[in-house]
Amino acid sequence: MSWEEFARSMGVEPRILENKEARLLKEFVMDLKFPTHCQGCQGLDLSNPNPVHHPSYELTPACNHDCIFCYSNVAVKLGKAPKPGYYGWERPYAITVSQYGEPLMSRRIVEVNRMLRERFPDARLDLQTNGSLLTEELWAKLDFDLVMISLDAASRERHLKITNANTFENVVNALKIVGEDKSVRSVVRTIFMPGINDEDIPRIAELAASLGVDEMMLQPLTIHELNVERLKKAGLDFERAESVAEFLKAAMEAKKFIDVRISGCQLAIYRTMDAITLFGARRVARDVVPIVKREREGL
Repeated sequence: MSWEEFARSMGVEPRILENKEARLLKEFVMDLKFPTHCQGCQGLDLSNPNPVHHPSYELTPACNHDCIFCYSNVAVKLGKAPKPGYYGWERPYAITVSQYGEPLMSRRIVEVNRMLRERFPDARLDLQTNGSLLTEELWAKLDFDLVMISLDAASRERHLKITNANTFENVVNALKIVGEDKSVRSVVRTIFMPGINDEDIPRIAELAASLGVDEMMLQPLTIHELNVERLKKAGLDFERAESVAEFLKAAMEAKKFIDVRISGCQLAIYRTMDAITLFGARRVARDVVPIVKREREGL
């Protein structure tokens, strides 16, 4: 006998537990689109037992920012940063330049960009950058299909606190440069850090939209052990950082201003959850340095 049948046998009409806020989050998740950057990624296929990210071309592990949450600087400290080169396979759907370090610090950025365009003419080329070194002159020499620019604060002071670099105006200018170029898909990439920047997220979304940026890719924070003390000192709310509901609420606020999207592999999972499970879900946010699963190939 099911619990519903038992309840009715006792003269009680069973009711399904309902949470209005949970239902709204579920509806929000079902309406979200996958990020442009994630389209074509193996992580969207939940039947794949060992998905890997798009191929990447790594130029340098060096960076002119020292972000309090960054996995790349952890990789450098542990000697795990990938060597420069192409990590992928033939006939890729997309290639990211790059997942470690700041690619615009490399003198080879234009050369590599052209080489990848010629070598993989059918692949979507994504540039992932902090934007602080992007100028009109450099942009005129580059040829990407999608540009993701990291911005995790809506003010110069908070940007300095997070990145340890006085480059806020430069990053905003980079968003303006790519936002005005409608031949590319422009994305502001923001990390959800409750207690540090959660109040800034809708302001970042509004700022990016005003500059013509097409999309916000909001990502949850992964806490790497070497960054714990820095994040604690900055005021991170570790409990809220692991809450899926808190993350989705931040995305909902940003959605009022811009086409906000969340990591595709996570969205695919969240769509499989019922509203109550989704509302109470926790994300394991702790990790060591990420390891590149793709093989380094000679080009």
